Amino acid sequence: MKTDLKISYPESERVYMEGAIHPSVRVAMRRVRQMPTVTYNGEGRIEEPNPGAYGDPEIDIDLERGLPHLREAWIKERRESNPDNITQMYYAKRGIITPEMEYVAIRENMNCQELGIKSYITPEFVCREVAEGRAVIPANINHPEAEPMIIGRSFLTKINANIGNSATTSSIEEEVEKSIWSCKWGADTIMDLSTGPNIHETREWILRNSPVPIGTVPIYEAMERVNGKAEELTWEIYRDVLIEQCEQGVDYFTIHCGIRLKNVMLAADRLTGIVSRGGSIISKWCQTHQKESFLYEHFDDICDIAARYDVALSLGDGLR
Repeated sequence: MKTDLKISYPESERVYMEGAIHPSVRVAMRRVRQMPTVTYNGEGRIEEPNPGAYGDPEIDIDLERGLPHLREAWIKERRESNPDNITQMYYAKRGIITPEMEYVAIRENMNCQELGIKSYITPEFVCREVAEGRAVIPANINHPEAEPMIIGRSFLTKINANIGNSATTSSIEEEVEKSIWSCKWGADTIMDLSTGPNIHETREWILRNSPVPIGTVPIYEAMERVNGKAEELTWEIYRDVLIEQCEQGVDYFTIHCGIRLKNVMLAADRLTGIVSRGGSIISKWCQTHQKESFLYEHFDDICDIAARYDVALSLGDGLR
């Protein structure tokens, strides 16, 4: 499977910007030669980000083999030097700039340049923003194929693409094709919302062929394990789903911990009720058992699991 950028953009080439702190950092971009009447960078060309193997026409992509492991050496070094503390947050709080931080600094500046926005984002700034909790780099240690990217208030807005199979339609091949096209057309992250059969295998194929972070809603898979009966959910079932997905390489989770026993009734008179599927599942569980949500009660345990793999959390309130 060859990408067709060379055909679509014959007057272009793939080039890289290297890191100054970490020489192993190489951020991909595409140099596009313009007509002489249009001059950018003083040399008649535009340089813009061009992430992922799908942007390189010279790479023969093998879906069964998966993408190159861009971050493998960086992850291995951290695991060997400090196996108990591998998160970007851990290093940021100590003022240590990781290769991922330098990578996203270069990438943000390149994107700003493309948009004509002045940017002074440095690796040091990225490090401070992560340390202060104002930004996050979703980068599971078991997803080395992913190119580092950052989400935060001081950075460019990111676009997420939702994909996923169901009990009635779609196949693994179709979901992988969706993820590839999402990457080609510029999605910064992909959310796998699969609810049908073969969830684990579908996610594995997506992860191994995704250069962007992959997120999930773990309670969807937990529901599959109890045959769709929300009242039969338990913390243990949910925990096992979290760990399994962390082991696969999922980079971020949506956790519907905002729905609690004391506020479930607030949705009773709403015209739309609870529009979030995850929120409605937790709401039903709380009302059935008249207990506090196990997501809320075990939130510290969820954070501990996420920290072991450097997984980010997206907190879903469920009410919108």
